[in-house]
Amino acid sequence: MNDQPQERLARLGVSLPSRLLDELDTMISDRGLTNRSQLIAELVRQAVTKHAAVEPGAVLAGTITMIYQNNKGHIRNALAQTQQYFIKETISSQHVFLEEDHSLEVLLVQGTIERLNDLCDQMRAIRGVNQINLVTTRTLLPPLHAHGDEAGEIEFKKKEVK
Repeated sequence: MNDQPQERLARLGVSLPSRLLDELDTMISDRGLTNRSQLIAELVRQAVTKHAAVEPGAVLAGTITMIYQNNKGHIRNALAQTQQYFIKETISSQHVFLEEDHSLEVLLVQGTIERLNDLCDQMRAIRGVNQINLVTTRTLLPPLHAHGDEAGEIEFKKKEVK
C-alpha cells in the first residue's frame, strides 16, 4: 500500500485536430492505458523534464545507453576511464555483449545537465562508440551514501556460529 498522500488532480480541457486525437487514441490502445489522461500526463511529464534539461544547473537522474564495437581494444578501457573521471555522476553500469562484435552498456547517472552532457560528449568522442542516448528525469535518486552519526550508523554484531 502506498502511504504517500495522493496528489490533487486538476481538470484540463484540450482541443486537438481530429486526426491527432485519433493518433492519440491509437497510442493509448497500443500502450494498454485505460484513458487519455494517463497518456497526456506522461507526455506532459516528458516535456517538463525536457524543459528542465535546458535549465542551467538542473540536477537530473537518468540513463545513458551506448552501443559500441568490441573489436576496438582500447574502447572498454577508455569508457571505464571516462566513467571514473565522472565518478560523482556515474551510479552504476550494466554491460552485455551483442551480436557482430558489439556491446550495449547502460549507465545509471545523476548530476547537473551540464555534467551529464559532458559525460556523453566525452564518451561519444571515443572511437568505436556508435550510439549514445541520454534519457533524464527530474525525479532524483535518494542519497546513496550517509556520512557519520547524522545517518544513524548501524552497528553489526558478530553472530556466533555453532
